[in-house]
Amino acid sequence: MANAPTGAAQYLARFGEQSIACSQYALTKLGVEKGQCVLKIDDYVILCAPFQFGFKRSIFLASLSKQELTFFQKYVNGIVGLSIAFLPSGSKQQSPVKFFIRCLLATVGQMKGRENVGLFVVDYKITPDDLVSMLGVFLESQDRLRAQYEDYGKTSIKMTPEVAKMMGYNMYATLTEPTVPAKRIQVYNLNSKTLEHLEAAGTTPRAPGAPVAYQLYFKKYRVSVAGTIVSTNILPQGLVRTVSNMAFSPELVEIIDDYWYRSQSHAGLELTE
Repeated sequence: MANAPTGAAQYLARFGEQSIACSQYALTKLGVEKGQCVLKIDDYVILCAPFQFGFKRSIFLASLSKQELTFFQKYVNGIVGLSIAFLPSGSKQQSPVKFFIRCLLATVGQMKGRENVGLFVVDYKITPDDLVSMLGVFLESQDRLRAQYEDYGKTSIKMTPEVAKMMGYNMYATLTEPTVPAKRIQVYNLNSKTLEHLEAAGTTPRAPGAPVAYQLYFKKYRVSVAGTIVSTNILPQGLVRTVSNMAFSPELVEIIDDYWYRSQSHAGLELTE
């Protein structure tokens, strides 16, 4: 029987065809060092920012004029150098891990809807094992969070002042609808998959299935998450109560996981006193 792959090979086997969208959360967790991501094309050095990481191909953003984008087209299919540094979140290392990777410049183009922003798509000639492991560890953590998203969607948390303090919730949240400015709401109950909030009397009820977007302000993260209205009803005192389903948010799952850990630890301490 063949041995199961280990180290970087196991991550390539599991995640080799996946990519990572470089949200602020992902960049923070991966520990991408700002100002240390550079493409060297011929004699030109271009400061750039990760847009999408893959194990074989990645995409980077750079501020370039249309004329510069046209100029760099002539280097497509040529060899370029990528210099990038990481200091992963929670790492015990004192200094960042730096890579210089030989790549093939696959395409150069303008980012849709963003004037003077170029996209450089590069294929790695060889992906360093340390980089494979960093990306793999991140994707492994996202798999765990997705499993917790399902688990923590089964029990709601009533947002009392005591709970808010334990969660690091700043008691501030907004709801945005298409073509409608953000509106402040009061979070009443939430879990990883569902949010229940209250609004003032006179608020227009929303139809089930309507798309919304939430921003929840915590000390650890400002959570931005897409939602879908499940139901809206008017309470006897006139307040409008709305329940929504929420998409997967790794930041929110982390916060809820930390809350349940703290609440259980707190309960354990009370029992021993």
